[in-house]
Amino acid sequence: MPQLPLVLAFHVSCAVALFLPSLLLPFVLRTDRAALESDSRIVRVLVSTQRLAIPIGLAVAASGLLLVVTIGLSVLDEPWLLLGLAFYAATLVLALFVQRPSLRALIGVRATWDDRAWQNSARRLRYGSYVMATLIGVISWLMSAKPELW
Repeated sequence: MPQLPLVLAFHVSCAVALFLPSLLLPFVLRTDRAALESDSRIVRVLVSTQRLAIPIGLAVAASGLLLVVTIGLSVLDEPWLLLGLAFYAATLVLALFVQRPSLRALIGVRATWDDRAWQNSARRLRYGSYVMATLIGVISWLMSAKPELW
């Protein structure tokens, strides 16, 4: 199992790269400038990473399966893993089918300060990010603490 640390590091890195744009972009959206026109290198990296969500998501799934094969199939009997996978699926659905389409609609838009529709959409995105942050925190805790659930 000498490859386990490398596979685990790759898996965690891909998972972070997958959720970071959907988590952080709603907080950097501004009414006076479209995200695509931002001077911030961080915003540009988040926007470009967000465009790679499908390949990164496939890498997370593949590396997760490789982890299970490396550790052994008996790990699938662990309740903390099953619960973590359920939260991961919920986070993935939220990121890909709620946050990502809404972000895509707002990223290239330059709104005025009194644009209520834009502000409401941005607010909903931030609320979605709060939910995602909570789910990711719970997943991280489950994966690191491996609690005895039942």
